[in-house]
Amino acid sequence: LSQPELLQIQVNAMATITDLASKQCKPCEGGVRAPALSQDEASTLLLQLDGWALQDSRIGKAFEFKDHYQTMAFVNAVAWISHSANHHPDMSVGYRRCRLEYSTHAVNGLSENDFICAAKVDALFKI
Repeated sequence: LSQPELLQIQVNAMATITDLASKQCKPCEGGVRAPALSQDEASTLLLQLDGWALQDSRIGKAFEFKDHYQTMAFVNAVAWISHSANHHPDMSVGYRRCRLEYSTHAVNGLSENDFICAAKVDALFKI
């Protein structure tokens, strides 16, 4: 690929990530809900995220920080995102590290909500 073609791919990818981060989570408790994403759907959405890995029916990523204070500030910001989206990750927190894993228990797998929240967290981490 030429340099302009590569640049256009990067621009398109960033627009897609921004689009995903700007979406709102859809309720999936009670009522009619979409089924879990297929492996192909999850793999396609995963391409829009930086550094996230697909593991069984979860997506996960580890974040590294300069110190414990930055780690806890990040955890609190993720808590705000989770509360506002009503979609909560599993977290493992250490001194300078936080690992997040998203899955949607209501569908027993992955939903678009997992990828929306992951994109929002990525946008937060880049600040």
